[in-house]
Amino acid sequence: MYTANTMASAIEAMGMSLPGSSSTPAEDPMKLVECRLAGRHLLKLLKMDLKPRDIITKKSLHNAMVVVMALGWVHQCCVTLNCYCKVTMLWSVGLKLTLDDFQKVSDEVPFLADLKPSGEYVMEDVHKIGGTPAVICYLLELGFLDGDCITVTGKMLAENAKAAPSLAEGQAPPQPDKKTGQIQTLYGNFAPDGSVAKITGKEGLYFSGEESMIAAISENPMSFKRGGAKGRPGMPEMLTPTSAIMGAGLGKEVTLLTDGGFSGGSHGFVVGDVCPEAQEGGPIGLIENGDVITIDVEKRRIDVQLSDQEMEERRKKWKPPSP
Repeated sequence: MYTANTMASAIEAMGMSLPGSSSTPAEDPMKLVECRLAGRHLLKLLKMDLKPRDIITKKSLHNAMVVVMALGWVHQCCVTLNCYCKVTMLWSVGLKLTLDDFQKVSDEVPFLADLKPSGEYVMEDVHKIGGTPAVICYLLELGFLDGDCITVTGKMLAENAKAAPSLAEGQAPPQPDKKTGQIQTLYGNFAPDGSVAKITGKEGLYFSGEESMIAAISENPMSFKRGGAKGRPGMPEMLTPTSAIMGAGLGKEVTLLTDGGFSGGSHGFVVGDVCPEAQEGGPIGLIENGDVITIDVEKRRIDVQLSDQEMEERRKKWKPPSP
């Protein structure tokens, strides 16, 4: 639910869905009104000959990323926006997103919302204070969003915002929960092609430990199968292991590293999308118990304390696991 709402808010900020649709609860009577409005606006878009590639631009994608960072980034948003761009736009107009694009927005946009799983509130609470339109108004006032972007209403984002009130006094935090977004892209000899960390700051900014620490979760340590995104169907979901870590009260003592992904329900010190993946012979597939891995969020580094020679020796002995 949290993942879907956050991603939907990003799509609304991008201009690809009707104002308010991303934050209205599923059982709210307004959903029926939205359905009727969707058909009406679809006819209008056909008459205007306004297509998705007219709406999804570099500026509108930036708006989507801004809202994600402000509300609290989740892993799927990073992955989905990348895929959204590639599938719908890259082939036709040459648009592309990189991890550096997400990092830049994360460095600039404060984390404003105290939403679950690491916070107190849920998306329905956002709906009660004006929903995504109110958040968009507020971010426009702060200068984080570009209002000169066409949307599915046939109007610019700033024009849509005029129809909705901004956050009232006391609804916006006097100080951001975090001065930057939650996303941190980490590189190093553990993730030469990059990785995506979800860091609220509550778990700390530095971690160093070895793989066997996961045994502290229970008497029967969980088994993490190698393979990851390429080795298993789709993008493996890490909600179960992260829930076990948090449930054991080890959220600040244990970090989870994976070439899989996380949902909005995952929290704690987590790093996903480690590339290259294990299935391709990436360093994450060569790690052994006892290897010390260090994560330094401020330096955006993730490294394993192994020499290049040792890593190469292990790679020579490595065989791709069965998918």
